[in-house]
Amino acid sequence: MSNFSYKNIYIEDGKKVLEVNILPEKHCNFDCIFCPIGISKNKVDTQRSFDEIDNDLLELEKKIETTKPDLIFINSKGEALVHDKIDEIIDFIKSKGLPVRLLSNGYLLAKDEYIDIANKCDEVIGEIKVTTEEHFQKVQRPIEGYSLEEYISNMILFNKQYEGKFIFEITIVKGYNDDDESVEKLKDIIKRISPDKVIVVRMDDEVFKKKLGISDERFEEISNKLLNI
Repeated sequence: MSNFSYKNIYIEDGKKVLEVNILPEKHCNFDCIFCPIGISKNKVDTQRSFDEIDNDLLELEKKIETTKPDLIFINSKGEALVHDKIDEIIDFIKSKGLPVRLLSNGYLLAKDEYIDIANKCDEVIGEIKVTTEEHFQKVQRPIEGYSLEEYISNMILFNKQYEGKFIFEITIVKGYNDDDESVEKLKDIIKRISPDKVIVVRMDDEVFKKKLGISDERFEEISNKLLNI
């Protein structure tokens, strides 16, 4: 039985994308109150050993052969970088001649061991959801000792040396970063990180959408401000 799981292949910018989760259960350095995966029982920022991945790679190979994707997107339950064999997984995908996109929340991207891994990827996504230290601690509930400023700085440092495409994803959350002051802070963060691409999204999980979702009009207004810097 495989520990990997997959989403249905989809088209993005004319390319077929195969999205794979490499973690058997959630492992993350955050425990966000609005995470659709649920509570972080395994709150970690160092690599963990899971089962052998031989069967997982065989299944991935079959998926690649049958779906013929143009891009493999490693988007896992939590922080994919804590999988101790992620290096091997990325190498396997690259050996098939396919580009790799990696989603990381971005906090670990300034650690040498993780920089080396992320640098192998053609695209890396970092993200942000709040703009104040108080909210960062309250709703993202990171590992003790983490700070919002270090979070941002880690992505800045990573992107300065990264030769691939760095994508910065901003989630607009009602009551936390949808006010004008927060939008100005987000604009400043974008300028500091200087990503290749900015993506603005909002809460779309039905459980959180009612309380934390924003109107179409406000979302469009904020998106226009953040995407036209």
